Amino acid sequence: MKKIITFMINLLLLTSFSCSVQNDRDLLKIADIRIRDPFIYADKENHTYYLYAQAANRSGSNFTGVEVYKSRDMFNWNAPVPVLKLKEDKGIIAVWAPEMHKYKGKYYLFVTLTFNKKVTAEKPVKKSWPEMNVRGTHVFYADSPLGPFKPFGDRSFTSQNWMALDGTLYVENDIPYMVFCHEWVQLIDGTIDYIKLKKDLSGPVGKPRLLFRASDAPGAVSDTQKGKVTDGCFLYHSEKSDKLFMIWSTFIPGSGYCVMLTQSESGTIEGRWKKQTIIYKNNGGHGMLFRSFDGNLLMALHQPNTSDKERLHLYKIKDTGNTLIVGNELKEQ
Repeated sequence: MKKIITFMINLLLLTSFSCSVQNDRDLLKIADIRIRDPFIYADKENHTYYLYAQAANRSGSNFTGVEVYKSRDMFNWNAPVPVLKLKEDKGIIAVWAPEMHKYKGKYYLFVTLTFNKKVTAEKPVKKSWPEMNVRGTHVFYADSPLGPFKPFGDRSFTSQNWMALDGTLYVENDIPYMVFCHEWVQLIDGTIDYIKLKKDLSGPVGKPRLLFRASDAPGAVSDTQKGKVTDGCFLYHSEKSDKLFMIWSTFIPGSGYCVMLTQSESGTIEGRWKKQTIIYKNNGGHGMLFRSFDGNLLMALHQPNTSDKERLHLYKIKDTGNTLIVGNELKEQ
């Protein structure tokens, strides 16, 4: 009888080991995942990292929307599953920059959608200027970080005739706001703006307000007829001081695509936003900040900013209280 029990235990252990090996083989490495505008949600309850990506990043995804990868260590990821599938008859031609935020027990997906419809404004520059399509950030909600996410409606939370993108959630004094970028394609000199949201994040309140312009960055293109980009804004309140920081991305001559750091003089979302400095300039950007389960403050971004070659990169960030300093890249041990 003991021999039978021992045999069964060994068989179960062998089966468990085989499944583990098979699962490990199925996991994806960072190098396997093409991703632009990465956003990571660290779920402490499940000790799981969720990496959100537009489905079009991956060849063969076969749907329009957003999918998510799961990981325990940020280096080995499960194959993606859909969290938002958009209807094919809505005229959507691009899905960008999905962000997933937990807020008051619910989960909210901020997604930039571009439509085949044109904005009514005239092109600011006639020669070789990009098409001016309707573009804005839409918000979806769910009871789980895995979705399925549902829409609040058909309208973007950004102004309807604006080319706007990269909306992110920021909460101050229990008031939710969306900070976003007003597209350089429409303005030439792109801006970063904010708008108040309803308490349940179901829609915007009032009108957007300007925070700053792309031309405020030192070394920005001076030619008034050349585009100046704002994208990938993300806010962070220092845990060592009362300072409010924002990272965002742009193109600076001599530095290329890079990550900028700015801080609010008042310590509030209203600003004034000052001390624009480059903190990363290795042809990568659209960063966001989060804490790993071991307590490290990290910045996730895509690099290089080259079509089909973009990958997730993770950098340690030092919060001194007065500034944020980019440290070493996080590597698998």
